[in-house]
Amino acid sequence: MPVQSEQKLPVLPCACANLRRAARAVTRLYNQELRQDGIEGTQFTILMALNTAGEIPQGKLGEILALDSTTLTRMLRPLAKRGWVKVGAADDRRMRIFSLTAAGREKFRRSQRRWERAQERLRTALGEETMDQLVPLLVRVTLASVKA
Repeated sequence: MPVQSEQKLPVLPCACANLRRAARAVTRLYNQELRQDGIEGTQFTILMALNTAGEIPQGKLGEILALDSTTLTRMLRPLAKRGWVKVGAADDRRMRIFSLTAAGREKFRRSQRRWERAQERLRTALGEETMDQLVPLLVRVTLASVKA
């Protein structure tokens, strides 16, 4: 049964404000779980994207995560320092290629259990049907925003 707390929260007259508020709350939930593994949700997301994509140019990784180059660089730097992400050069020297290291794959694998727990907490709070609708809707919102 979905939690009815949304009745106590005012609807703001701005899609961005409502999305950002939701993102902050969801991020807090995931960080509560992942913190125990010494990783933040944003870092886990990058490891997840790299685990899925394999070797990938920074520009393409930025597109997948809807991040500009400067923000992505700032987020990748601590992951590379921890030895979780490898930075390589492409044929074009201006392009950088990113991939997970063995330590990064292991960190991702170990952190998945806590991520799954956060995922399940959200699924339980929202209800199965809402959760199943949420992810495709968020993909649509992202694509529409990029095109707008």
